[in-house]
Amino acid sequence: MARVVLPEESTAEISELIDVLISLFFESLPRRDQRNWARVYLNGLVRTSGKKTIRNIAGTGASSVEQSLQQFISKSPWDWTPVRRSLAQHLERTAQRPLAWVVQPMVIEKAGDRSVGVGRQFVPELGRTANCQQASGIWLASSEAGFPVEWTLTLPGPWTAELLRRRRAGIPDTARSLTPAQDAVHAVQRMAVGWQLQRRPVVMEVSNGELPQCIESFALQDIPFVFKVDGTLRVSFGGAGRHKPGPHTAPARELIDSLRSQRRVVEWTRHGRTEGAVTLLTSAAIFATPGEDRPVPAAPTPLLLVGAWTEAALLPSEFWITNIGDRPLAQLFLLAKLTDRVALDFTEVCEPAGIRDFEGRSFRGWHHHATLASVAHAAMLLGLRGRESAPYPGLPRTAAPHPAAPHPGVTARTGATRAAPAPPVFPPRPVLPGQSPRRAYIR
Repeated sequence: MARVVLPEESTAEISELIDVLISLFFESLPRRDQRNWARVYLNGLVRTSGKKTIRNIAGTGASSVEQSLQQFISKSPWDWTPVRRSLAQHLERTAQRPLAWVVQPMVIEKAGDRSVGVGRQFVPELGRTANCQQASGIWLASSEAGFPVEWTLTLPGPWTAELLRRRRAGIPDTARSLTPAQDAVHAVQRMAVGWQLQRRPVVMEVSNGELPQCIESFALQDIPFVFKVDGTLRVSFGGAGRHKPGPHTAPARELIDSLRSQRRVVEWTRHGRTEGAVTLLTSAAIFATPGEDRPVPAAPTPLLLVGAWTEAALLPSEFWITNIGDRPLAQLFLLAKLTDRVALDFTEVCEPAGIRDFEGRSFRGWHHHATLASVAHAAMLLGLRGRESAPYPGLPRTAAPHPAAPHPGVTARTGATRAAPAPPVFPPRPVLPGQSPRRAYIR
């Protein structure tokens, strides 16, 4: 992909913002020199052209800087979890309120076999077998922006079973070999229990085979979810009441298509675009999806299967299962489409911040790099949007007053003048999906 090169004035402003973020998120690092190297690395992720390797960040001939950065990233034992938790808590307090936690898969293709977690494996996102690392980011997402706050790195069997390989990569004894979806579910569960964040719907794509376990895992902790599923998934429905025999089982696509007469229209704006789009929606109440090897206990709330057609399509093309039963279909649909918001910010901000570029071999180093890339992502996104909207610490500006809030998917802008430094300020909370001060989305 083409690398984004920021203008000099933007990188200078982002560097000032990085100084603020260091004081906010890296208090858990015990030594001042560690925080200084975090600052050097973050500025390198923002300023360096091309691949964001430690060598490129250090610069030509700066061997002492390169060695110190290698030590800080790959060997220093600082804990990345408090940094990620502080980032998430700060975004919740200061951003327009996030609407969901979105799980975004990430595939990093590799040429060799030394990088931690690399292996030849089938990758659904690529539709083929590849020599790669598989990871997942958990993003706090609104209709305005997405921010990665937690990462998982999937470890194929040999990386946890072979003692020598495990020791060389510094893989913790507690790490297990799971699927990317299982890793993501466990990460969300840890966030829900220990990060002091408000519970939000989890939006992610789940394979048919892993759906029962994902439903059960989130149901046990009362975590709302919107799972994108394949139309071939067999679902159970009916059987409620004297005049509805059953239950019946059918593919999700067939059940939704049988309800086409009940479709409703949703008008919306795609993330990153200005033109409008029209989608037709319908839904059906279903039971917890049966697994191939074991039954799934009944969900604490009824499950809903949602299907969508594009305006000109003859058959439904997208399907979701959710345990959220108290929101209009438009809201559920626009929650599901936050994956597009995250994918856009991943491509435009997170990849240019170097999230894929770590070349080290240690488990600790990969997570340190991913943590710093997440903070760099936040700094770049806030800094770039801050040039057009609200000012940030040390960057006083005057801008036009904020207009009426647009509907989800359209960037809201705000302006103010601040003379004194303060924590970064985000645009105001957007209108909830499915609602608007000007028009209804379902007709």
